[in-house]
Amino acid sequence: MAVKGVKKGFTILGIIICLILFLILGTIIYVKMQLGAVDKNNKKEIEVVIPSGSSSTDIAHILKEKDLIKNEFIFKVFLKVKKADSLKATTYQMKKTMNVDEIVQMLEKGNSYNPEQIKITFKEGQRITDYAKLIAEKTSKSYDEVINTINDKNNINELINKYWFLTDAILQDGIYYSLEGYLAPETYYFKNKDVAVTEIIDTMLAQMEKNLEEYRSKIESNINYYMTMASIVELEGTNTTNRKMIVGVFENRLANNMNMGSDVTTYYALQKPMTSDLTTEEFGVSNPYNTRNANMIGKLPLGPICNFSPSSLEASVTPTKNDYLFFVADKNGEIYYSKTNKEHEAVIAEIKEKGDWIW
Repeated sequence: MAVKGVKKGFTILGIIICLILFLILGTIIYVKMQLGAVDKNNKKEIEVVIPSGSSSTDIAHILKEKDLIKNEFIFKVFLKVKKADSLKATTYQMKKTMNVDEIVQMLEKGNSYNPEQIKITFKEGQRITDYAKLIAEKTSKSYDEVINTINDKNNINELINKYWFLTDAILQDGIYYSLEGYLAPETYYFKNKDVAVTEIIDTMLAQMEKNLEEYRSKIESNINYYMTMASIVELEGTNTTNRKMIVGVFENRLANNMNMGSDVTTYYALQKPMTSDLTTEEFGVSNPYNTRNANMIGKLPLGPICNFSPSSLEASVTPTKNDYLFFVADKNGEIYYSKTNKEHEAVIAEIKEKGDWIW
């Protein structure tokens, strides 16, 4: 009888142990489920604001209200186990696809998300005046404020001391805008609309410094030449290949004591948009930017005429050598090269006859 009692005791103990094991296993499975993502298929971003001074209970409640966690209590226990006691108070963009561990990692790291952040995209081939209008549209600054800041000589001198590629060449008499051509076209993000114009300029110059760095050893001794050439071929060409060819043509013309004869420089000299053809008188205007004028034989404009792309920079530094002296583009962007003026005029006549003249 005693043996039977022992067996019965072992049986009951075994059952209890099994129940405990099942309970533990069930709890583990349950907790794991509660720590998982609320909805693995919902990738919509949800704005979550964690106020300063929020406790773990407050944060858990906020997340539950946003339906980003399944269980507030388990969330708080997880924080204890992870020893996550330095959660950052700020604004976050979270998703229901995030599990609790991912959410906690984000809360520990903090987030730079800023709903007041502004985005400004500066396009290639545009002038400083275009950029000033864009800044005025995107920020709280007026057009005149932007232009005055850009032209401020004290600011210009400080920038010359800061950036190796800004030299006294940008202070020459007759320069329209000292920083023309030196502001890197790109998409930039700023804290809010009250961003200082000086901050925008400095950010764009810092990007230009990165763009120029790989060519520094070659261009530093004559930076104004390369920046100016790049700005011209930005408007004359459409891609790196034909821009390299065009730089080759311009170099041939300069070497042969000819003027560059670039129409785009005339538009800049007159500060006119490139939306219609110019008159003979306008092409002949005497101006240190107008390379169509006879006084500009063997010369580049005083400085850049627009803000250019990395493609144009590459073309100015590594042009394609050729024996052409003329080129012209049709309205489709196709570029034709000629060795003599007679050939050049014949090409123009053919383009016009086909109805492909740009104007």
